[in-house]
Amino acid sequence: MTRPAFRKIVLGLAVVPLALGLAACGKKATDATSTDAPTSSTALANVAPPAGKSWSDVVEKTPEGGFRIGNPEAPIKLVEYGALSCSHCAKFATTGFEKLRGTYVNSGRVSYELRFFMLNAYDFPATLLATCGSTEAVLPLAEQFWAWQPNMFEKLQAADKAKLEAIQSMPKEQQLPAIAEVSGMTEFFASRGISHDQAASCLADTARAKALADQTETATKDFNVTGTPTFLINGNSVGSMEFEELEAKLQQAGAR
Repeated sequence: MTRPAFRKIVLGLAVVPLALGLAACGKKATDATSTDAPTSSTALANVAPPAGKSWSDVVEKTPEGGFRIGNPEAPIKLVEYGALSCSHCAKFATTGFEKLRGTYVNSGRVSYELRFFMLNAYDFPATLLATCGSTEAVLPLAEQFWAWQPNMFEKLQAADKAKLEAIQSMPKEQQLPAIAEVSGMTEFFASRGISHDQAASCLADTARAKALADQTETATKDFNVTGTPTFLINGNSVGSMEFEELEAKLQQAGAR
């Protein structure tokens, strides 16, 4: 999935054409630079979690702006650059995340960090709302959003084209709330504890929106991330892939 220009939103210009934004979904990223994953000749030992916890209960926000679960000192550090509008990210979440968390993160050998990547106009409000509550709620909300994602596309495809085009003419402070409303995001997050007032406050936070844009630019510059999901293992980009291929790379790195 490739990324259209998106900084116009946070810079106060018109958003990218909403009627065209859906076209980016369903196209797998193939142009991110990839390198070989780390290799371990022996299997790494499991690491015991803190008393009374599983490693997946250990959640932290990272200095890079990501959200990590697992052993902070895990020898294998997996990072996903993911977008909430990305259909391939949704597939990864629904087909692989449970095993990733239960088998690999809970072993203490692998930590998992999600860094949000802005592919298009929909990712800004979705991410602002997913990160509107507690740090511990972010990954569960992202996982639930990916499962719900087809509903967003259905609502957008059913929306009046003139209404979508009108959003581009709105003042910048009204654009993200309007996108969230027409796509069904507002109600989705409201049903999961993000009240309408709380959502309005988060969607109006232009500093956080700019931080998301900057985070995306950094990913593009530092790791040549141009699509999602893109995975890093111990700081090395291994590109975009299905869970089965990623699992093989984690095992190659010693999680076996």
